[in-house]
Amino acid sequence: MKRSIELMVLATAVLLFGFVAFLPAQQPALGSPVTVSQPSQAGSVHIPSTKGTLVIPSSSMVQKVPAGHKFAAHTNIEVFIPAGITPGALPPYPGYGYDTPESVACVWAFTTAVSGCNPNNNSLAIPSGGSKTIAIVDAFDDPSAPSDLAWFSLQFGLPMSLSTINVVGAITSSSSCYPYSVPQDESGGWEMEESLDVQWAHAMAPSATIYLVEACSNFDTDLQQAVLVANNLVNCGKTGIGSGGVLSTTVCGSTQNAGEVSMSWLGGEYIGENASDSCANLDDSCFTAPNVVYFASAGDGPGVGYPSASPNVVSVGGLTLRRSPTTLNYIQRPAWVFTGGGQSAVEAQPSYQNSGTNYAQVQSACGTTAWRCTPDVSFLADPYTGVYVYDTFPFYGYVEGPWWIVGGTSLSAPAVAGVINNAATRSGTWAASSNAELTTIYNNMLVSADSSDVSVGFCGFYMGFAAGTGWDFCSGTGTPHGYAGK
Repeated sequence: MKRSIELMVLATAVLLFGFVAFLPAQQPALGSPVTVSQPSQAGSVHIPSTKGTLVIPSSSMVQKVPAGHKFAAHTNIEVFIPAGITPGALPPYPGYGYDTPESVACVWAFTTAVSGCNPNNNSLAIPSGGSKTIAIVDAFDDPSAPSDLAWFSLQFGLPMSLSTINVVGAITSSSSCYPYSVPQDESGGWEMEESLDVQWAHAMAPSATIYLVEACSNFDTDLQQAVLVANNLVNCGKTGIGSGGVLSTTVCGSTQNAGEVSMSWLGGEYIGENASDSCANLDDSCFTAPNVVYFASAGDGPGVGYPSASPNVVSVGGLTLRRSPTTLNYIQRPAWVFTGGGQSAVEAQPSYQNSGTNYAQVQSACGTTAWRCTPDVSFLADPYTGVYVYDTFPFYGYVEGPWWIVGGTSLSAPAVAGVINNAATRSGTWAASSNAELTTIYNNMLVSADSSDVSVGFCGFYMGFAAGTGWDFCSGTGTPHGYAGK
C-alpha cells in the first residue's frame, strides 16, 4: 500500500493549513437511516460475501420544506456495507470488486486500455490531467474533508498538494448562520456527501483546484448564497464576501476564468425555479456565470428534481457496472434502475433538445410537448457496484471506517464535472456556458469516439422507461467515452 510517514505528514498539513477551519455548532440529526438487506447470491472466491446492507442515510430522504422557503435539498448517496467486511478493512487488495479511480478511468477510456479493467489489477493507469477550478457546493461542514482527500489520494497514487482543496464557508450577511461557523450535520450524511464529491471530482481531474463551498443549511436561501460564492471562486478565485458579510457578484471585472460547479443535492421542483432575477433567489439565473458549466445529480429515484431540471445545468444520471462474478472483469454498463429522470413540470425544453444534429431522435423519446427532459448524460452510480470513499467523520452508528463503498447519483455529478474539466484542459477549449457544453454533448451523442450509447436497462416509475439507442430517460445521451468531443 502507498502509505508511509509521508501520508501522516501530508494529511496533517492539509488538515491544518489547506482549508478554512470552523468551530462548528452541532445540528440535530435529521432522522434514522433506512437499511435494506441484499438477498443472498452465489459466492465467489474474490468476494468474501455477497450479502450486505444498503444504508440510505436520512440526508438522502426527501426533506420537508420549512415555512418561508421554497426548496429543501437532500443528498443522493447510498452506502453498501458487505457482510463480513468492516469499512476499516477496505482496501487492501486483492479480493474486492469495488471500483477505484484506476478501474473507472479504464472502463471509461480515460487511460490506456487494459483488458478487463479489473479493480484488483495493479497495472491499471492512474488518472491524470485537469486544470483551473472545480467548485463543489454542499450544505453543512465536513471538517475532515481535506485530510480525507489526502489519504484517498495517497492510497491511489493521485497527485495532492496543500492547494488542491480549499474549504470555504458561504457565510454572508444573508446566510442563516451569519456571523457564526457553518454547522455540521450530526447524522454524518452530508459529511459523507462532501467526502464523495471532492474525492471523485479530484479522481477524474487530479490537477484541478477544488473549492468545497459549504452552505449554512440545505435550504434555498443558503444554497443560493453558496452558488454565488462558487461562481465567484471559479470566475476569479475570490469569494466576493466583503466587509460585514456583504456578497458581491461583480468581483472579477472584465477578466474571467473558467471551470465547473458541481451540485450533488436535489429537491422538488417549484414554481419560480425558472425565473431570471440575477440570482436573487435559488433559480435558473444562478447558473449563468460566464465560462462556467454546472452539473447536478438527476436523483436516486424516478422523477425530476431541482436543480437537475434547470436547462442551465448538465443533469447527470446513473449507471451500474456488470463484472464477471469469477474474474471481476468488466462486462457492460447498463442503466441503473434507480436513476432519476423524466419530464420537468416547470422548465421549457431547451434548444439543445429541440434543435441541432440529433434533435429528432431526442424528441422521439423526450416528446415534443416543450418540456425539459432529464438526464443529459450518465455515469457510475449503483452502490452495489460502488466506489471507494475515505471518510472519517462519524456516519450514524457505523464507527468502523474510514473506507466505505458509496454510490448514488451524488457520485456521477462530481465525477462528470471532473471529466469535462479534464477534457477542456486537453483540448484547450472551455465552454462559455452549460448551454454551450450541452449543445456539444447532444450533437456528439452518436459519435462513438466521444460518447458510449447505453442501450440496456430499465428505470423510472414501474421500470417503465427503457434504455435504447440514442437519448432516453434512463441514460440521457449516454455516457462519456474518452476526452474527445466534450
